[in-house]
Amino acid sequence: MATSPRVLAIVLAGGEGKRLMPLTSHRAKPAVPFGGIYRLVDFALSNLVNSGYLRIVVLTQYKSHSLDRHVSKTWRMSTLLGNYVAPVPAQQRVGKHWYLGSADAIFQCLNIIEDERPDIVVVVGADHVYRMDFSQMVDAHLESGAEFSVAAIRQPIELATEFGVIETTPEDPRRIAAFREKPSDPVPLADTPREVLASMGNYVATREALVEAVTADAANPDSKHDMGGDIVPWFVERGTAAVYDFKDNDVAGSTDRDRDYWRDVGTIDSFFEANKDLISVTPVFNVYNDRWPLYTGYTGLPPAKFVHGGPDRMGYAADSLVSPGVIVSGATVSGSVLSPGIYLHSWSSVSDSVLMDGVQVHRHAQIHRAILDKNVIVPERARIGIDPEHDRARGFTVTESGITVVPKGTVVSS
Repeated sequence: MATSPRVLAIVLAGGEGKRLMPLTSHRAKPAVPFGGIYRLVDFALSNLVNSGYLRIVVLTQYKSHSLDRHVSKTWRMSTLLGNYVAPVPAQQRVGKHWYLGSADAIFQCLNIIEDERPDIVVVVGADHVYRMDFSQMVDAHLESGAEFSVAAIRQPIELATEFGVIETTPEDPRRIAAFREKPSDPVPLADTPREVLASMGNYVATREALVEAVTADAANPDSKHDMGGDIVPWFVERGTAAVYDFKDNDVAGSTDRDRDYWRDVGTIDSFFEANKDLISVTPVFNVYNDRWPLYTGYTGLPPAKFVHGGPDRMGYAADSLVSPGVIVSGATVSGSVLSPGIYLHSWSSVSDSVLMDGVQVHRHAQIHRAILDKNVIVPERARIGIDPEHDRARGFTVTESGITVVPKGTVVSS
């Protein structure tokens, strides 16, 4: 193999995201807006591009229109150099069924791998928030001599029941001895007894081994056709699976504060908290790291505007992210994330909330600990997130922690 292997990246972006309902009622999970101007898929794609991997396919399936449109409009590479980011919808190439799982998605797209003929295939999920230099993982994979490598992050042992947990061999901490889904009796790490290695859902494989694995999986009637649940154990049984410890990944511009940050935003609560992680003075996840930029598609929008500075009303925002095109007109904002095109009218207040594109909040309305999806209209004096029972009576989702979610396009009743 050449010093610089030929790499194809596959982004698994077909997930339904049931636990993120109602944010996924009209879109695939990777298309959910995040952090004001981004979509969740932008984090995986930014990591791959910053790693130097510029031939990428995005496998889509569930309610993929907005995701396909975002990828097509935003992620354009130099065709002169043969680079591309291509959304690939489910095509039923091998039978009259859609993707049965993440492994089946790759199996149904083996024609892409055969056309590209890469040495290495990098497979990543599209619904996590993190920074990662995949070229370092590829180097570690090649050095290990493994056929398949799994990226893993250290997690407290009490959270083992939420992850796929990796156990390593005593003689070589890079080799995977066992992979167990959500174990109740996890085996701790030798160097940190209160931690386990949890799979991040990112993989590196040699082409031939990956093709063999997903082909064998497709022929197994007992398989769930899942990368984590079926393909990883397949390589573990062969003794050819390695683990890549995320703590060894050194991303340009990262600090001790945000190093090793990774969040699975699969639930409303985790999605809300990950948004909040962005807005502290020294953020846990720093979107301002220009040495490892996050790319997205917003251009041509006017600057945010804060108007009315008189004694009776003041338009201001504190401890918040405010996107282009936002107008704060005599309203107050604190601890919140505001996406483009929002209009907040006089004497309204938004606190500890996430508002997506095009939301309108009229005079004297109050919003607290809420997520408002795109184009929600909040009428004058309406209150959201103040009275959970009233929110539920209006049909809104309210989590156990008290976060109210208003679906896309809702005209809120008072």
